[in-house]
Amino acid sequence: MKKWIVWLVLSNTLILAASAQNKASWKGKKCAVVLTYDDALTEHITKAIPALDSLGLKATFYIADFGGLQAQIPAWRSAAAHGHELGNHTLTHPCEGGRPGREFVKPDYDLTKYTLRRITDDIRTMSTLLTAIDGKTKRTFAYPCGDTKIGGVPYIDGMKNAFVGARGVSPAITSADKVDLYNINSYMVNGQSGEELIAQVKQAEGKQGLLVFLFHGVGGGHGLNVSLPAHRQLLRYLKQHEKDIWIAPMVDVAEFIKVQQARQ
Repeated sequence: MKKWIVWLVLSNTLILAASAQNKASWKGKKCAVVLTYDDALTEHITKAIPALDSLGLKATFYIADFGGLQAQIPAWRSAAAHGHELGNHTLTHPCEGGRPGREFVKPDYDLTKYTLRRITDDIRTMSTLLTAIDGKTKRTFAYPCGDTKIGGVPYIDGMKNAFVGARGVSPAITSADKVDLYNINSYMVNGQSGEELIAQVKQAEGKQGLLVFLFHGVGGGHGLNVSLPAHRQLLRYLKQHEKDIWIAPMVDVAEFIKVQQARQ
């Protein structure tokens, strides 16, 4: 009888400890959601940021220069001052060309023709520019087009100390211990309804994992687009469920994951 009681107490203790550990895995919340926006589109400044700021939500904007960045600098400086992360998306946004669906890649910015030195210089130049805008040195990176290698070599390998993490484009909801900080999964948004986006968040809550949204156009501005009503519906759901969902910029979430993984 005594052995059974001891076993029962130990079992309950372990269950409670596991429950507490799960609850603490995302700062006491069920899951983490990161909103990321690629390519420094005008619509991010005119539509996405006002929607986020109206609800007090913080996001990550991955900045590249397609020719209009200089005029946007005051707006990005203001966004950073309001708590949004300005992430590095390279200066010139090089992608692998020469295959179906990549007709938009210009020969001068074809990643297959780059050397590791050239991509490293490109990324460092953007980091310098971003620091001049927001005064920060700690940030994350996002691979243009999701391309991660040059000549079969992951080009971020020599620059990991420069970034807390790097976002990829493969969709998955991942627990903190399983996150690859230098190829973080993300869910690309293109035409989904608000209900579909919210369903992804509910999956993350159920799995107690990390969900990263990857936006391009917001109410226009890009071939990959989310409508303003769908975007607004997602943001409102996130705001209404803040007690269960940790919504933060990628740099904050990546730093938290790095600490969690180091403790294992």
